[in-house]
Amino acid sequence: MWIDIKSYLDDNDLTIYVIAKKSGYGYTTLHKSFNKKQTSATSMNLRDIEAIAKAQDTEMWKVLRELELHYLK
Repeated sequence: MWIDIKSYLDDNDLTIYVIAKKSGYGYTTLHKSFNKKQTSATSMNLRDIEAIAKAQDTEMWKVLRELELHYLK
């Protein structure tokens, strides 16, 4: 299983640039992470989820819940 992060970003009107700007994480770091191929060994990490939560001004657990309920493939 993998997380369809690109659909999540589209559905929430987020871009990597906006997430980087609001979270304080570097654009290149997030871009590489969001665009890497996910395998059972490499999935999203906590930094990515924290960055999304900061960009949306919400808590990490809420982002995780939404990803788990609607974006697992």
